[in-house]
Amino acid sequence: MTLLEARGVGVVLGGERVLRGVDLVLDAGEVVLLAGRNGAGKTTLLRLLAGLLPPASGVVHLQGQPLATLGRRASAQRIALVPQDTLTPFPYRVFELVLMGRAPHLGPLGFETRADHALAIKALDRLGIEALAERSIFELSGGERQLVAIARALAQQPRVLLLDEPAAHLDLAHRQRLGGLLRELSRAGCSVLLVSHDLGPLMALADRVALLAEGRLLATGPATRVLTRDTLRATFGVEAELLNTPAGPVVTPRAGPV
Repeated sequence: MTLLEARGVGVVLGGERVLRGVDLVLDAGEVVLLAGRNGAGKTTLLRLLAGLLPPASGVVHLQGQPLATLGRRASAQRIALVPQDTLTPFPYRVFELVLMGRAPHLGPLGFETRADHALAIKALDRLGIEALAERSIFELSGGERQLVAIARALAQQPRVLLLDEPAAHLDLAHRQRLGGLLRELSRAGCSVLLVSHDLGPLMALADRVALLAEGRLLATGPATRVLTRDTLRATFGVEAELLNTPAGPVVTPRAGPV
């Protein structure tokens, strides 16, 4: 079942066309890795899929409905976005920040219930950061702040989870934990889109890889089919090969310019 679908979408920012005719489908229970160079348009596409940017062309559908016709609250009940930049200007406690993930589901008066608190606690526990609950966000490392942002998205209970460079600040143990969690979410029917500027360890989680270059989607499909010398050269500007290992596919760049 398709949860989120972009058809022919384009985005113009500051007079420059950042995305051009992108088609991307996210199915329930699927993990997709969107990869490309810095500045390829990956973050812009993520914000578009989250409903934070309007398309200049094309349309995005969420469970068959045009995303543009849904209110921010309705879309936030089903789509959660974890951005790269997780800084906050106020010294909120970690638990307060994670509990904010329940905001789209609250009643007219905006009061959290015991069930909302329980979901926030569960989100912290699933990422192994329950000990940080009473800490100020200002006291945390970059990796810890990233985990808090992911926990907040989990508390949101989305059908679609969009993550921008989720492992960039994480150590090996937390990357492993994140990988297990994302697989658990996909088995429960959640659609997960991971954005990365490289093809690192997260690729082993992906059912499909999508390659974005200069605002265009070059290819999408299983890594073993999509990642060739030609597509890697067109996407990243390097000579590289795909090696299949027991731990999953690995991209190995060659030394020197193309």
